[in-house]
Amino acid sequence: MSPESMTSPRPSSLDADQRRLAERSIAALKTLAMDAVEQAKSGHPGTPMALSPLAYALWTRTMRYSAAHPRWPDRDRFILSCGHASMLLYGALHLTGYPLGLDHIRAFRQWHSPAAGHPELGECEGVETTTGPLGQGIGNAVGMALAERMLAARFNRPGHEVVDHRTWVIASDGDLMEGVSAEAASLAGHLGLSRLCVFYDDNRITIDGRTDLSFTEDVGGRFRAYGWNVLHVALDAPWTAYAEAAEQARVADKPTLVICRTRIAPGAPTKEDTSEAHGAPLGDSEIRAVKRSLGWPEDAAFHVPEDVVAHMRSAGARGAAEVSAWEQRLVAYRAAHPQLAEELDRVLGGRLPAGWDSALPAFTPGTKMATRQASGKVLQAVAQRLPELVGGSADLAGSNNTALPGLGEIQRGQHAGRTVHFGVREHGMGSVLNGMALHGGWRPFGATFLIFSDYMKPAIRLAALMRLPVIYVFTHDSVGVGEDGPTHQPIEQLAGLRAIPGLTVVRPCDANETAEAWRLALERQGPTALVLTRQALATLDRTQVAPAAGLRRGGYVLREVPGAVLTLVATGSEVELALAAADRLAQQGHPARVVSLPAWDVFGRLPAAEREAVLGPGTVRVGIEAAASLGWERWVGSEGALVTLDRFGASAPAGRLFQELGFTPENVAKAAVAALARARS
Repeated sequence: MSPESMTSPRPSSLDADQRRLAERSIAALKTLAMDAVEQAKSGHPGTPMALSPLAYALWTRTMRYSAAHPRWPDRDRFILSCGHASMLLYGALHLTGYPLGLDHIRAFRQWHSPAAGHPELGECEGVETTTGPLGQGIGNAVGMALAERMLAARFNRPGHEVVDHRTWVIASDGDLMEGVSAEAASLAGHLGLSRLCVFYDDNRITIDGRTDLSFTEDVGGRFRAYGWNVLHVALDAPWTAYAEAAEQARVADKPTLVICRTRIAPGAPTKEDTSEAHGAPLGDSEIRAVKRSLGWPEDAAFHVPEDVVAHMRSAGARGAAEVSAWEQRLVAYRAAHPQLAEELDRVLGGRLPAGWDSALPAFTPGTKMATRQASGKVLQAVAQRLPELVGGSADLAGSNNTALPGLGEIQRGQHAGRTVHFGVREHGMGSVLNGMALHGGWRPFGATFLIFSDYMKPAIRLAALMRLPVIYVFTHDSVGVGEDGPTHQPIEQLAGLRAIPGLTVVRPCDANETAEAWRLALERQGPTALVLTRQALATLDRTQVAPAAGLRRGGYVLREVPGAVLTLVATGSEVELALAAADRLAQQGHPARVVSLPAWDVFGRLPAAEREAVLGPGTVRVGIEAAASLGWERWVGSEGALVTLDRFGASAPAGRLFQELGFTPENVAKAAVAALARARS
């Protein structure tokens, strides 16, 4: 249902008083931005000032939303990708009636203020995603637009459309310079996501100066080549031009980029069109001059006239009728399609179906299988029970074992499938996954080699910051990659990922731990990285060692022995090595326990006494992992030893590499005996 169903008159039919009220509302947006940045002595005033006409058009003429129902599932999504311009968003939310008071605006950028320096999900109603790192918002928006089309394909039925909304974005030069936006925009064009519209603020100013210092490309030409519809709004155009561009975008059969030529900090006597207006307060004299030109009280900070409040609040309230109409459609939908309606409620609520984990396979002891292969078998089994589990690989599905045969592929005009072909776009994939999770209704996963997680790190960090239930399948997890050589052999990636607060990194030791890793990932609220081997590993006999369910605690005693003097602590493929080393140590008269420690952060949240019991009080500990040593000191202590890797690998078969780099039972046993001797001396 389009905005014409609302009661607002079209821009072309406005009389003089209505146009004057629109200009006063735009002035209120401008002055709120100036005053908040000035009071905080920090922030970005120029861009919100320039984009106030666009914000007015979006919030009063274009978007379907209800300030009283900020989480209405069928609302339009708005993304401020240039998050530094946050006061534009906060001003619009405050004026249209979201629960963001003027006192919050006055506390812009201060401790515990919902009006944070950059928009933060969960801190302020109406903020759909955490933006700040440029380009990420565009990628999130592509994910949201894709999620909407996929949800519509799954649940809408003729005469019963319950998923029908759009995604609107404001982006800056910096957003379009960042590579992540190029990757995401290319995918959006390929998929024909026509319900996505990006307004590009072409103010030609960056922090260092004018954009032509570094950015002279034909942006419109680039986006046309991606398969986008490209529109233009001229310099100094009225707010009605933005509303008209949005209407043109609404009928396009492809995503739309609206190039908006603006002046940063319009009306500022000495700072208009300069980089000085980008990232610093304007100063009292400039603010007074702008307010004077707007007919605003020069001495009144945070001044919002009552007629502006009434006008903007009425715009924010109109959507309540849309919500009511949607709820009535939902009642009819439930009557006509009760099972679909129940399933829609479940996935939008993020709830797993009862008994879903009965689909988890159990693997036969003694068989040898790479954990990437085991992961593929788990994924295919679980996907049959969890239709919301969707995703794909960065052109490595065969290597990552993430194919979902028979469940359909997402392509232009075909959104009912389960597999997204992300292409060789790791950074864009990470950001799109975040957008799909933010939208709701899906549990997205994305896959690549562990070494290429570096390309995804900004998006992974934001997923952790927002506690999004995204699953990353990272395969080829060590020098076990072998002949591909050091460029493809991850060394420092585990330490880097483990350093991200809120990201659970799981490196399972065999097929059955891999199944438990998927259980952990699907049951938690927050992102999870599954780190999996290329090479085959033995499937452990769980009648001889502890059950794989111990993974749920992050770490557990895999093999206990009486009178142990050593504890060998390992992850992933090195657990097998630890077991072999423990056998050798036993022959030498040094009984050694073995601990599997697949998920450090989960283990770290256990009570201290439980952690100590697992790690073996009174024993000397040896940490074993074919990756950087950073972080291992937490588990082995000052008296322990490490068999880790603080150098790059080499090109050779995996077996030869492990031997040359010291990952052998003999070398682990030697390191353990030496540590034991030191502890006893």
